[in-house]
Amino acid sequence: MSADWRADAERALERGRRSDLRIPSFLLRSPISRIGYWWGTSVGWVWGSLWSTGPIERRAGLWVFRGLPDWAYGRGGVCVGGCYLTGDVDPSDAVLRHESVHKQQWLRYGFLMPVLYLFAGRNALRNRFEIEAGLEDGGYVPRSRPSTGSETQERQKTGSP
Repeated sequence: MSADWRADAERALERGRRSDLRIPSFLLRSPISRIGYWWGTSVGWVWGSLWSTGPIERRAGLWVFRGLPDWAYGRGGVCVGGCYLTGDVDPSDAVLRHESVHKQQWLRYGFLMPVLYLFAGRNALRNRFEIEAGLEDGGYVPRSRPSTGSETQERQKTGSP
């Protein structure tokens, strides 16, 4: 991890803001993007329903599908539309906060979200969508402030750092 990840992150966010200026406004947070969001949510529901062996819950405004095999989602989990698909670990409130921002990104970009995310890259420290969602909440960087007791207890339950 770069010692100056915050400066790199800010540059990635600025690049993302400039890129957004090239997207026609009728595609952003519009009826068209809403259709893309619902399409993504439908894909998430189908995928989650096929592979989830754990509980399916409504948390933090998301449909959370747990118990998917490791190959069925990326990293620690993936947000597809309004669905969060993950493995056996019960996601913490911080992770769900992070994923809820991804849901909002789906609402803004709709069908463009998977393509834009792909072009943003797999490095979370340079991916504007991960940065906007919160690198600390997503578990990509250590918390810069001391955790509250409830956050510490949540991490202990989930085995997170």
